Amino acid sequence: MKLLHIETSGVNCSVALTDNDTLLATKAQNAGHFTHSENLHLFIETVMTTAGVPLSSLDAIAVSAGAGSYTGLRIGIATAKGLCFALEKPLIAIPTLQILAHQTQGNCIIPMLDARRMEVYSAVFNSAYQFVSPTEAKILDEHSYQEELNRGKVTFLGDGSTKFATICKHPNAVFIPNAFPEAKDMLPFAIEKYTKQDFEDIAYFEPTYLK
Repeated sequence: MKLLHIETSGVNCSVALTDNDTLLATKAQNAGHFTHSENLHLFIETVMTTAGVPLSSLDAIAVSAGAGSYTGLRIGIATAKGLCFALEKPLIAIPTLQILAHQTQGNCIIPMLDARRMEVYSAVFNSAYQFVSPTEAKILDEHSYQEELNRGKVTFLGDGSTKFATICKHPNAVFIPNAFPEAKDMLPFAIEKYTKQDFEDIAYFEPTYLK
């Protein structure tokens, strides 16, 4: 099962190619600003060439579905849709925060994407990376996530967690600020959806913008 993964929800532009549970090639760049329109197609070409795999041999294309940057999501999803149409391959959509959560382990994981001012896109996940609470746009204050923190260790990660670290002094809070969604972390979720034939309607699928 060969899958191409595309993640462009933020300033990190990344692409990965996998065969079953093996990572064949990956390419990513975080320039601190959006370079997706210039780099995404080059990154796709690079990973396919590096692995020696033609686009025609792909079984599906997986894309980060949001929340995230309007511009970043549009570029990634438009590219994925175009490839799916041209190659007649199915489209798999993975929630961005689930992709980010996969970068750490713990009983309670809360990834946060910066949404400007004191607002973040966030969700709560358990140790199996299943949603405990859905993706939401949340305005942070010192009382945010007190229920989860009072129950035990909570890992906050992502560029949005930096803001929460300045106001959250709870001893159970752990922060991983320099984390960004990566295409390679889409793999287990994409395999699960492919196995279940859980595909999107290529013509009508839209990302989760939240605002």
